[in-house]
Amino acid sequence: MLPNCLSAEGEQRCRRLLAPATARLRARPAAAAVLVPLCSVRGVPALLYTLRSSRMTGRHRGDVSFPGGKCDPADQDVVHTALRETHEELGLVVPEDHVWGILQPIYYMTNDIIVPVLAGVGPLDPQSLKPNPKEVDKVFALSLAHLLQVENQGYTRFRKGSHFHYTMPVFFNGQHRIWGLTAAITEFALQLLAPGAYQPRMVIPRLPKG
Repeated sequence: MLPNCLSAEGEQRCRRLLAPATARLRARPAAAAVLVPLCSVRGVPALLYTLRSSRMTGRHRGDVSFPGGKCDPADQDVVHTALRETHEELGLVVPEDHVWGILQPIYYMTNDIIVPVLAGVGPLDPQSLKPNPKEVDKVFALSLAHLLQVENQGYTRFRKGSHFHYTMPVFFNGQHRIWGLTAAITEFALQLLAPGAYQPRMVIPRLPKG
């Protein structure tokens, strides 16, 4: 049974659970931050994703991602990075008081920290957004119900040399496959928003301390 995470009670529960990490991590230096937009699409709770432009350079062009990017020295903190990048990429203005808190950070490659920021953006029609074509090819939403269906979940096991290194979740059967860091952040969001309804797929032998 999917809890009503869009209710006032659901929001307060999430804010309360995220408060310790938010207080600890908000002003901490990080390489990048992303916004995890929880929205309502025709009354159904969903997460909003972007398809990165295929014209961009770098290994992640054409991948599904959450809006976000590198922290700028002018940003006040990681929350402001996530909100600024969301506005630049999607033209979507998310007020700071709509931010619920900070999810578990991701440690990427050389231990760079990527901080996911969860925000409730309310009722939304993804097709009404006007993304920056230099950065985003497409915007779409996937309902929490879809993401929580076992048949839409999988995992990818990575090896380092001849040994198991780590396992990452994958979500599919939607418009695009969600994998890598975006899938890991999706998993964190589902564990918070639908406690007990999602079985974690990510297995990492040892995370850096922090």
